[in-house]
Amino acid sequence: NWDDIVIAYEPVWAIGTGKVATPDQAQETQAAIREFLKTAVSEEVADNVRIQYGGSVTPENCAELIAKPDIDGFLVGGASLKASFMDIICTVGA
Repeated sequence: NWDDIVIAYEPVWAIGTGKVATPDQAQETQAAIREFLKTAVSEEVADNVRIQYGGSVTPENCAELIAKPDIDGFLVGGASLKASFMDIICTVGA
């Protein structure tokens, strides 16, 4: 059931490095994933599946990232252990 599926993508070069893709780089990749789903599965699935971005999401960059049309949320790792994680939640939830 595709309604239960969430896809998370983190650039391999971002894992554990503190580096983050630019919002445009992240959008380009997320859009490519969505386009793949459209061809491989269906347009309906591609339009409705949630695709999250991971890769050093911070309170400072989350607003620009979440504004991109194909970024549906975030996969937050180590930053979720910091008090500033609530800033990400508040920014994205606004």
